[in-house]
Amino acid sequence: MQRTTPSRLTEIATRKLSRTALLVVGVLYIFAGLFYRDPWKTDDLTGIATMLTAVRGQEHAWLLPQIGNYAYAQEGPLLTWIGALFIQIFSPLFALFQSPLEAQITAARLPIFIYFFLIILTTWYGTYLLARRKECQPLALPFGGEPSPQDYGRMIADAAVLFIIATIGIVIRMHETSNFPLIMMCQAVAFYGMVRMLDHPIQGSTLAGLGLGAAFLTRGAIGGVPVLLALLALVFFRNMGRRQKWWLLWSLVIAATCCLLWLLCAQNTNEYWARSYLFWNNSLFSLPTLRELLSTLRDLSWFLWPTWPFMIIALWNWRKWMDSPHIFMPLLLLAASFITVIFQEDAFESEYAMLAVPCAILAALSLPTLRRSFVNTLDWFSIMIMSLAMIATWLGWIALNFGWPPKIHHNITRLLTGFEPHISALTLVLAAGVCVAWGLTVSWRLRSNPAVLWRGIVLSATGLTLTWMLLALLWLPSINYNRSYKAVSQELATVIAENQIPADCIRQHGVGLGQRAAFYVFQGVQFSFDAQCRYVLLQTTFEKIDDQAEPYPDNARLIWQGKRRPDRHEVFRLIELPPR
Repeated sequence: MQRTTPSRLTEIATRKLSRTALLVVGVLYIFAGLFYRDPWKTDDLTGIATMLTAVRGQEHAWLLPQIGNYAYAQEGPLLTWIGALFIQIFSPLFALFQSPLEAQITAARLPIFIYFFLIILTTWYGTYLLARRKECQPLALPFGGEPSPQDYGRMIADAAVLFIIATIGIVIRMHETSNFPLIMMCQAVAFYGMVRMLDHPIQGSTLAGLGLGAAFLTRGAIGGVPVLLALLALVFFRNMGRRQKWWLLWSLVIAATCCLLWLLCAQNTNEYWARSYLFWNNSLFSLPTLRELLSTLRDLSWFLWPTWPFMIIALWNWRKWMDSPHIFMPLLLLAASFITVIFQEDAFESEYAMLAVPCAILAALSLPTLRRSFVNTLDWFSIMIMSLAMIATWLGWIALNFGWPPKIHHNITRLLTGFEPHISALTLVLAAGVCVAWGLTVSWRLRSNPAVLWRGIVLSATGLTLTWMLLALLWLPSINYNRSYKAVSQELATVIAENQIPADCIRQHGVGLGQRAAFYVFQGVQFSFDAQCRYVLLQTTFEKIDDQAEPYPDNARLIWQGKRRPDRHEVFRLIELPPR
């Protein structure tokens, strides 16, 4: 039975989007909020901590991720390798105008630019190759006027990139020195390799194997299983020839070689670390309960906004073309990632990252199937939501700095106890410029009423980028104050020095992973595993203190009690236990 393509559009609808405009949006998106702040808990701090541990010369830290002397056997080493290498190369340059620690943190964030633009580049080219295939082309018009395959493919690829930028859930996490942007990059490279195998099997299988190996070296089973499932499922893809399918073995050989070499080295270097790593990966997956499933779906609904509604529309409108490469390949990667997330215990944003790229690609394929009225609705929705977000950003800033409206001022200051706001003229000028840029973007849409299909997603991506820039300009100091552990780390280090406490003989009880990383990053504090050490740092709450629910005897001497001033619950106590 002959199938009719759901894609119907004219050549004018695929008019070329300015490459300069696309590049500017991408640069502004990734630069805003990346520098001039402290690393935040948890993933941002742990990523920095593993890199600094390697740079500071901890034994085996280049091979096995560690936070000081703590075996961080929950992640692979790739993030540590890249970050530590950039710190060694670029931190001397930044140290000319920054403190040594700030220079190292700045250098560690430079690879995020590479991750982001590789995500954009591989997603764009992979989508372009799929969209210009015969199966994806729009319906031929009786008197001509349909777009060429190149113009059509370029429009779909541009839309896929813009959908990634417009995805709300990734905007903050994309700016962290964590495995979040790196695992997205690995998946995007693997996707491009899968697509490339259709016409260049050797090149495609090599890229797919590198993407798979890098995913395993980044996040272990969590990162590698989705890509592995997708590659194995290609064996049953009828649009891929037998010769192309044989090259899938080459992908598996490349990935297995990378992973096994590292695992063997890890086993020979530190058997405890290797066993902990394997145990962690073996315990990741289990059958979800109905409550966990519904919770995951709820979280994904906001994390993948606004791409997931368009993804569903694409799957419905292209339902007769499920076996075509342009639908089958991104859907395969999306399904494999979704299955991994569903069966993983306590999955959250770090795991949801794997859904962003395939979801954006499928969302882009919905655009040529939409009615004009629906596209116009997207335009107005984007304008309304992003304008309201900017107004709310300004209103909160006014309340913080001028005390009006009083109720909003009260709610904000509760979260920023002790923070002294400062108004910068340069910041105000730049923030006003962001609002002007948004006004010009809206004016372009209203004045010219363009017929291009990408206009709605351009408004969404540009609006989210400018809103993020506005937040970074007006709110970064206060957010940094709320989330940073720098002050309390300095306070603890001062107390240790003043009381002449042996820095290598302090144990911990209840200190979280992010807090442990913070004390190591900012002051180099490490915790001993020697049970004979009498000094213990406790992480507890005021409620537990009031209820006398602490685990140590009453005759323990309290040396110091401190907290982050904005935090109303978390408190640290340094105690000395009585002699045994």
